Amino acid sequence: MVAAGAGIAAAEVVGILTGPGSTPVLAVSDLVVDLTPSWAKDAAIAVFGTNDKLFLFTVVGLVAVAVAATAGVLESRRPGWGSPLTALLAVVCGAAALTRPDLGLFGVLPAFSAGVVGVLLLRALVPRVAGTPEQPATMAPGRRAVLVGGTGVAALGVGLGARAVGSTGSGTAESRAAVALPAVASPVPAVAASATFDEIEGIEPFRTPNTSFYRIDTALVVPSLTTAGWSLRINGLVEEEVELDWDAVLAMTQVEKWATLSCVSNTVGGDLVGNALWSGVLTADLLALARPLPEADMLLSRSSDGFTAGSPVETFTDDREALLAIGMNGEPLPTQHGFPARLVVPGLYGYVSATKWVVELTLTRFDADQGYWTPRGWSAMGPIKIASRIDRPGGNVPAGATTVAGVAWAMDVGVGEVQVRVDGGEWTTAELAEAGTSSTWRQWRWEWDAPAGTHDLEVRAVDADGQVQLEEPAAPAPNGSQGYDAVTVNVG
Repeated sequence: MVAAGAGIAAAEVVGILTGPGSTPVLAVSDLVVDLTPSWAKDAAIAVFGTNDKLFLFTVVGLVAVAVAATAGVLESRRPGWGSPLTALLAVVCGAAALTRPDLGLFGVLPAFSAGVVGVLLLRALVPRVAGTPEQPATMAPGRRAVLVGGTGVAALGVGLGARAVGSTGSGTAESRAAVALPAVASPVPAVAASATFDEIEGIEPFRTPNTSFYRIDTALVVPSLTTAGWSLRINGLVEEEVELDWDAVLAMTQVEKWATLSCVSNTVGGDLVGNALWSGVLTADLLALARPLPEADMLLSRSSDGFTAGSPVETFTDDREALLAIGMNGEPLPTQHGFPARLVVPGLYGYVSATKWVVELTLTRFDADQGYWTPRGWSAMGPIKIASRIDRPGGNVPAGATTVAGVAWAMDVGVGEVQVRVDGGEWTTAELAEAGTSSTWRQWRWEWDAPAGTHDLEVRAVDADGQVQLEEPAAPAPNGSQGYDAVTVNVG
């Protein structure tokens, strides 16, 4: 295991040159994400939430430990048998790196380095530490512990140091700190405190802070981009291909817009949804520069790490006012949310629209191309379904006056009404907060004279056109969860 760890440390050093995504753990983890069926992805997110990536790294690490330990046992019992297994592990990691769209042939170098170091160190350590059937160990137990422990600590230090250098050497933090967001043409009026229900304890605030905004994406390592090195290409079925650098985007008319984003993996009552004030350039203005051809019906957006999302072209040009966003809640985009630029398309789930670290927009057709998640069993379109959630109360409450509250959203149309019922009885209309648009959620509250006992509360939303939220339960795959959020309350 120490030999394998030293090999991984060597791979981290080489990864400084070839990119962090080429290192064995990340390359294999990325491949696992690609091969994971939708039901398994949903299960992981449902159990681990935004810690799903940590869970994946842990599983990959445990598998590597198991293979390394097996190689050590083989090498000590049958000299020469453990080395091929160690080499095979490196070959698998190299093959995984070759599947990454953003890596070239040099992406296999970290895995090659890991294999060489791992095999050489395994063959050097086993005879001295564990011995073989033909030759006992050549070192006293205390010296063996020092050798193995020292090698392990040195490998850990080298690996962590290389990872730190790789993550800080890009200049992303400095680039973001130097960004001064340009003034918007028509600032959105500030949301008055009286227009929200933020004062209600336990309710989700109207504006989700950047630090608590959900993050679900396929990037196991956040891409390290700078404004100086970033550009956006618009190509495909267009009259004229366009490439814009950061300064060109800043020179265009800037707008800001409240928009609620939701992950398709959000379960009924889940928290993979958030509302923020975004600023940037209208995608309609960007596409006008390239003049899409009439036959184009899909816009395929591409991230710097190779992720793609396919969206109907009209969602980038209609009155929903989709953005190439460079600001979030009054500050430059946080790195984990797409710095320096991302897409914000109200009304569509993120997997078909909200491309972070975006570098390319390709006008194409749905019968010719597809985004990352579509061939993995997810719907090609992904409109956000009408939904509502109970944020409070929950658990135990005293009998008497109780505030029931939460949020609801109906994209493109807006929330027209929220209704609550107790124990399957009649629906009662809740009060809606003033803050909110057709592109955002709205907070709601309902005053309940809670009688003693155990009660089930349910909520549903009705959009401004009178369409009622779907009651029949459905899992997130393939096009979003549905059903009424419900909580059980013990009143005493």
